[in-house]
Amino acid sequence: MEEQQAAPRDPSTGETAPRLPPRRSSSFGHRIPDQPPWAGDYGFVGGDRRLAFSRQPSFRQPEPHSPFPPQRTQSLRANLSRSDSFISIPSSGSDEYGMGYGKSAMNGGRDSRNLSLLHWMVSVVQAISSGNRPMKRLALMISLNVAYSTAELLIGIFTGRVGLVSDAFHLTFGCGLLTFSLFAMAASRKKPDGVYTYGYKRLEVLSAFTNALFLLFMSFSIAVEALHAFIQDESEHKHYLIVSAVTNLLVNILGVWFFRSYARVNIVYRKAEDMNYHSVCLHVLADSIRSAGLILASWFLSLGVENAEVLCLGLVSVAIFMVVMPLFRASGNILLQMAPASIPSSAFSKCWRQITSLEDVSEVSEARFWELVPGHCIGSLSVQVKRGAEDLPILRYVHGLYHDLGIQDLTVQVEHL
Repeated sequence: MEEQQAAPRDPSTGETAPRLPPRRSSSFGHRIPDQPPWAGDYGFVGGDRRLAFSRQPSFRQPEPHSPFPPQRTQSLRANLSRSDSFISIPSSGSDEYGMGYGKSAMNGGRDSRNLSLLHWMVSVVQAISSGNRPMKRLALMISLNVAYSTAELLIGIFTGRVGLVSDAFHLTFGCGLLTFSLFAMAASRKKPDGVYTYGYKRLEVLSAFTNALFLLFMSFSIAVEALHAFIQDESEHKHYLIVSAVTNLLVNILGVWFFRSYARVNIVYRKAEDMNYHSVCLHVLADSIRSAGLILASWFLSLGVENAEVLCLGLVSVAIFMVVMPLFRASGNILLQMAPASIPSSAFSKCWRQITSLEDVSEVSEARFWELVPGHCIGSLSVQVKRGAEDLPILRYVHGLYHDLGIQDLTVQVEHL
C-alpha cells in the first residue's frame, strides 16, 4: 500500500483541515476554473453526461464518411452519406460555474419566436402581393365572393329569408377554404429550413385534399336536401333563390374561366401546384353546378313539373361526387404515403429481383417508396451483403436502378453479414 499523505493543519487553530477531493478534469478537455471554498465536488465524475448541457463542446466532430466522391454532379442520382452518430451540444449562455439561463434569456427567446411568427406572416402577405397570375386571380375571386356573401347575408337578415342567410354562410365557408388554398400557394414558395427540411410544398396537397373533402360533404348535403324536399314537398317557397343562384353562377363562371386549363376531371399532376390549382377549379365548378341545378329546378317548377327540385338536386349531388372523387383519391394517397401511382408495382418487383440476383447480395428488405408531392418520389431500403464484399459497386447499381425508375431521393442501408 502506498503511504497516504497527512492532512494539512490550520496554523491559527492547530486543527486538522478537512481533506478536499482532488480536482477532476472535464471530459471535454477544458480546464475547470478555480472555485470558492464552499463549492466542492458534488460527486459528478468527469465523464458524467448529466452536466453536458452546460459545457462548451471542444471536441472535434468526426468527418462524414461517404462511399461516393465528394464532388457534386448535375445528375439527379441521390448519394449515400454515412456518418458516425454523435450528440450535437449547442452553445449555452451559462456562466463559468455551469449555471443555466436566466429569466431574461427565456423572455428573449419567447419574444424572438413571436417576432419570427410575425415575420413569417408578413412574408406570406408579401408573397401573395408579388405572386404569379393564378394567385392574383384567386385573390380577386375570393374578394368577389366575400362581397357577394356579405350582401346576401345582409339582405337575408333584413328581409327574413332564411334561405339567403344559409346560402351566405355556405359561401363564407367556401371562401375560407379558397383562402387556405391561396395561403398554401404563397407558403409553398418558401425554401426548406432546419425545421421543415422538405420545404412547404406539401401544403398544396393538403389544401387540395381539404377542398375535395369539403366538396364531398357538399355533395352529401345536397343529397340530404333533395331527400328532405321529396318527403316534405317544400319546393314552392324557394323560388326567390333564383336571383341568388344566377348571381352566384356568374361569379363562379369567372373563377372557372380563370382556371380553365385545369377544368378536367382526370389530370396528370406533375407538380404540387397542379393539384392545388385543380382543386380550386373543381371548387368553383361544383358551386357553378349547384347554382345551375337550382336555376334549372326553378324553371321546371315554373312549368309545373312535379318533384323537379328533387330530380335536379339529385343529379347535382351525383355530378359533384363523380367530379371530385379522383382528386380526393389522389391527394389522400399522397398524404397517406402510399406507393407512387405513376410507377407500377411490377416495376418495383423487377428492381427487387435484379438486386437480389447479385452475387454479393444476400437479402433486400424494408423497401418503402412514397410521394412527397406529385413528381417527387422518395424511397428507402435495406440491403444485406456478404461479409468482405465491397458495397460501393452495389450502392451505385441500386441508386442507378431506382433513379431510372423515377425515384429522386433514395436512402440505402447496407448491412454486412
